[in-house]
Amino acid sequence: MDNNMKKEEIKQIYDSKFIKLYEYEFGKDGHYYWASRRDKDRLVAPLDDEASKNMQADAVSCFVVLNIKGQPKKLLLNWEYRYPAGRYLLSVPAGVIDPEDRNNPNALYVTAARELYEETGISLQDGDEIKVVNPCVYSTPGMTDESNALVYICVNRDEMPEMNHGHSSGSEKFEGFRLVDQEEAMEFIVNGVDERGMFYPLFTWAALMFFVGLK
Repeated sequence: MDNNMKKEEIKQIYDSKFIKLYEYEFGKDGHYYWASRRDKDRLVAPLDDEASKNMQADAVSCFVVLNIKGQPKKLLLNWEYRYPAGRYLLSVPAGVIDPEDRNNPNALYVTAARELYEETGISLQDGDEIKVVNPCVYSTPGMTDESNALVYICVNRDEMPEMNHGHSSGSEKFEGFRLVDQEEAMEFIVNGVDERGMFYPLFTWAALMFFVGLK
C-alpha cells in the first residue's frame, strides 16, 4: 500500500553537505523528526511503492575478502574512527555514492571499487570478484532514511597486496587493518564485541555473518 506522506507536509529544519534534518507534521500536534543525506526533492518518505522498490541506495558497504594463494581466506576490516561513538570501531570499507555517479547503471560497483582503493589502497584487478549482495538496506529507519547497498569483493591474488589508508579523505581517520579468519569471525558474532571488547557497527556484523557462510 502506498503511503500518504506528501512533500509539502515535510519541512527541512537543518541543512549541511552531508546531513539534513526534516520534520513531518501529522494529526493533532504530531511531529516526527529524522536525519537524511538527501535533499528534499530526493527524500524516500514521499515515494510511492514502485519508486521505493527501485530507488538507489545512498551508500555502499563492502564485504572484502582476501583470497591469497596458499592461505585461508580473511575478511578485511578497518579500525575507523566513528565520531558519534567517539572511538575507533571495527568497520567495513564504505562510502556514499557520488552525485555524478547516481545515473551510472554501475554506480554500486564504481563506488565499491573507489572505497576499496581509498580505504585500503587495493585496486581491483581482472581476477578479482565483485557482486551485489543486496542493492538497498536500511540501517536505522526509525531515525534516518539512509540506505546502503551491500557489495561483496573477493581479492584473488598470489601474494598479499600492499595496504594503506593513504588515499582516504576529509574527516576519515583510521588506525590500521584487522584481517579476520572465519573462526575469529564466529567469535565476534557469538560475543557481540571485537577483541577490544567494543561493540561494532551493524554492517560489520553483516559482513561477519556473510563471511562465516563462505566456502
